[in-house]
Amino acid sequence: MPREIPANLWVSALLRRATTGGAFATIVHRGDEDRGDVLIKVTRARGEAQLYAPAFNPEGPSSFERLPAEDERAADETIARRLKNDRDLWVVEIEDRDGRHFLTEPVKE
Repeated sequence: MPREIPANLWVSALLRRATTGGAFATIVHRGDEDRGDVLIKVTRARGEAQLYAPAFNPEGPSSFERLPAEDERAADETIARRLKNDRDLWVVEIEDRDGRHFLTEPVKE
């Protein structure tokens, strides 16, 4: 997510893209209004889940990377570990039967 945009505005735009696209999206944890990072959990039917986080790139454009998560339980465990270390973290959950993440930034698979 771009550093020049406050986190709360970026999250609002993501939620709007998801709901406009026919998915259900919600904020699971609110982080710092201006500078918090964002984890995005995308769930599908049958407990399938993917987890996306900002990729470290100090000089280039913002991008995301898909984190290893085999199922929803593994994704939730990763989120819990990250929240323990970073209370400024935002967590957004998107339920979409097609598994779309609705990110406009590049995603490293």
